Amino acid sequence: MALNVFDHDEYRPPVWKSYLYQLQQEAPHPRRVTCTCEVDNRPKYYGREYHGMISREDADQLLSQAEGSYLIRESQRQPGTYTLALRFGNQTRNFRLYHDGKHFVGEKRFESIHDLVTDGLITLYIETKAAEYIAKMTINPIYEHVGYTTLNQEPTLKKHLPHSPEALDGPAPAKDDCNTEERLTSLVRRATLRESDLAPKYEKVHNFKVHTFRGPHWCEYCANFMWGLIAQGVKCADCGLNVHKQCSKVVPNDCQPDLRHVKKVYSCDLTTLVKAHNTKRPMVVDMCIQEIEARGLQSEGLYRISGFSELIEDVKLAFDRDGEKADISSNAYEDINIITGALKLYFRELPIPIITYDAYPRFIETGKITDPEKRLESLHEALKLLPPAHCETLRYLMAHLKRVTQYEKENLMSSENLGIVFGPTLMRAPELDAMTALNDIRYQRLVVETLITNEDVLF
Repeated sequence: MALNVFDHDEYRPPVWKSYLYQLQQEAPHPRRVTCTCEVDNRPKYYGREYHGMISREDADQLLSQAEGSYLIRESQRQPGTYTLALRFGNQTRNFRLYHDGKHFVGEKRFESIHDLVTDGLITLYIETKAAEYIAKMTINPIYEHVGYTTLNQEPTLKKHLPHSPEALDGPAPAKDDCNTEERLTSLVRRATLRESDLAPKYEKVHNFKVHTFRGPHWCEYCANFMWGLIAQGVKCADCGLNVHKQCSKVVPNDCQPDLRHVKKVYSCDLTTLVKAHNTKRPMVVDMCIQEIEARGLQSEGLYRISGFSELIEDVKLAFDRDGEKADISSNAYEDINIITGALKLYFRELPIPIITYDAYPRFIETGKITDPEKRLESLHEALKLLPPAHCETLRYLMAHLKRVTQYEKENLMSSENLGIVFGPTLMRAPELDAMTALNDIRYQRLVVETLITNEDVLF
């Protein structure tokens, strides 16, 4: 069934998108089968639903009263382990039950057995009744019709934006322009944000985390209901996109980070940061380099001499708090080594280094090549492995360091010296043993030195 946002003045997800919501309402309710006698050695985190060491047959008999009936028993085969026995589909289902402060039989963890059973019955019922439907629900996603691309191409499409799926079964809201923002899903709110023509469109994968949604929620990829009591789906920590776990595997790599979710500058993924601020490079890199070139190129030991760590930490906090409005001028920090220290700290704290873990082995192999021409060729190919935002930031940094070397007589910093400083800063070994990591240091230096010396050829 094709969806087209251009067919009507206002797009509303079709009625069948409520199918899974209706099924959740129909799911059996939990019915606790209580034990009428005292049971020795009952774990303190179980209640009257605990029946001690009874057989499967006895449990089956006790649960035969109604769908959704449940009890807990101790295993006869493995004393000290516990089983949740649950009646569903006119048969008893047995699940190994665990407790580590919360109750669980799988990935989800619950505060109470009642919640665990409620969620389990919903999941069993929906996945039994709608198995074929669930398998096919990503085939014709709403995402393709109201995603970023479509809306960015048509700035006049505001009248076609979908209402929040939570309002599916209620009356259509009044057409009040001032309330439009409140009615939009987070997907569409992000879709309508126009990127600056100057900023490159870097590709970025979503940063999905398991999430518990309060109240009914619909998937922003397939528009289907997100069922369950807790952990119904995943939410992108960077842009807020809410989708089913299975849908997250097919969502395009088009995350548009939202500053409401990206609250830090340091320790933030580089591509996430530049997309959130709509810039080519992290503002930390641009601002620090501009400040250094304005007043520090002739400073002896530039980048080699460390500034006071407390003041470097102050600069970090200023960027995290104020972003591009952070004051790093000479009035605030007279010592230029504080600014160079803040820049190096930014690179060190990146969760994925400028030269990424995936590309690291290729760069190290390049450093081992002794022939200068072949090393350049290999380095040129290795640079293609970097994400665009990483490559652009590296290019800008290397051009800056090349200018630093032009003042070598004053600052005493050659490309070799800068390679020693920046090698371990820009390249971090991905989980290598200590000896291998130590041996890599000289190749890291050679790679950065070659990048500086040949930045005009390589980028």
